Amino acid sequence: MRTKLRGSRALRIALMAGAGLCIAGAAQAADPLVKACSKNGQFVIGFSQANNAEPYRQHVNDELTAAAKEVPGFTLQIADGAGNVNTQTSQVDNFITQKVDVLLISPFEAAPLTPAVKRAMDAGIPVIELDRKTVGDPGKDYTAFIGGDNFKIAEEAGKYTASKLMPDGGEAAVLEGLPSSTPAVERLNGFKEGVKANSKIQIVAEQAADWVPDKAQTAFAAMLQAHPDIKVLYASNDMMAAGALLAAKGAGKEVKIIGTDGLPGPAGGIEAVAKGDWAATFTYPTGAKEAIEMSKKILLDCATSVEPTVTVDTTAITPENAKQLSGK
Repeated sequence: MRTKLRGSRALRIALMAGAGLCIAGAAQAADPLVKACSKNGQFVIGFSQANNAEPYRQHVNDELTAAAKEVPGFTLQIADGAGNVNTQTSQVDNFITQKVDVLLISPFEAAPLTPAVKRAMDAGIPVIELDRKTVGDPGKDYTAFIGGDNFKIAEEAGKYTASKLMPDGGEAAVLEGLPSSTPAVERLNGFKEGVKANSKIQIVAEQAADWVPDKAQTAFAAMLQAHPDIKVLYASNDMMAAGALLAAKGAGKEVKIIGTDGLPGPAGGIEAVAKGDWAATFTYPTGAKEAIEMSKKILLDCATSVEPTVTVDTTAITPENAKQLSGK
């Protein structure tokens, strides 16, 4: 009898201990991403931008600034990486030293910025990556990624080429962005996948122009000399599309040009399509509004977790809708 009682008591103790562990585990899992979160707090969000000189990047800055101003208590600080990984790394370390509450970053290159992102995470600063990723997985190596799906955006451009611009087939070419950046690789592969819908299309040339119009103009001029029958040029951003247009005009060629980004304004891709200079461009959403919304969840709502990947949809800018979207 005494043996049975001792066994029951031991079982109760074991169950209570197990329950205690479960409660402790649940409490740990429920910790907010930022311990100092508060509905009425004052917070600093640091944004490490890859390169302010690129019009798309300035567009991102403008939309982030506007979205942050709508949130009382948010102060946004933007640092320009100026297209230099050493500069951008130093700026991220400065944000860590300042103990910003959330770090936003568009890494100029993936691998070189990965250690800096890890240092921020190790310091307890949530990191939201915009448009470009470092090495690793969102939700594990950094808090979240927000951006368009570069592969799918370019795939849509490829499908548009296959069905609308070159239904009878022919020669096409691609200008790639900086090869060490993830969007460049994803957009190149996405376009190639899209044009597979038309087996009569042949991609006869592809070359990196590093997102820069001058390099794009030089590269496409050389492509046209080597392949004078190119009918469509896919550029991985609007700036390179602008450079390609100059090359085509210089060579006296009629080439249907597709850009990517769909930037607003007089020098943007929407205006170029509206004027008939380009055949199309596909928007790459900034993700600015979504980044500030996620920051609100982390800092004001004390979120214990956020979606690791937020994908923002693209819009095809074609002659059918360009004038309306440009306000003309």
